[in-house]
Amino acid sequence: MITLPLFISGTEITFIVFILVMVFGADKIPEIARGLGKGMRVIKDATNDIKTEITKSAEKTGIDTDITTDIKKEIDKVKEDIDQVTGPIKRQF
Repeated sequence: MITLPLFISGTEITFIVFILVMVFGADKIPEIARGLGKGMRVIKDATNDIKTEITKSAEKTGIDTDITTDIKKEIDKVKEDIDQVTGPIKRQF
C-alpha cells in the first residue's frame, strides 16, 4: 500500500480520482490540474520573492543572516559527540 506524506493510502487516492472523473469528466481534469499547477507555481514564486526581500532587508540593516549556519554547525558537533559516546554501546549490541 502506498502512503503519501498526507497519510492518504492508494485506495483513498483511487477513490478520490474516481469521484473527480465522475464530477468533472475526463476531458476537464487536465485543465484543472494545469490550473492548480500554475497556481502552486505563483504561490511558490511569491514565497521566494518574500524570502528574498526579507534577506535583502536584513542585510541592509546589518542583521546577521548566518545564524542558521552557526546553529547547524553546533547541532552537528553535538551529533558527533553523541556518536562518539554511543558508538561503543552500539557495537556491543
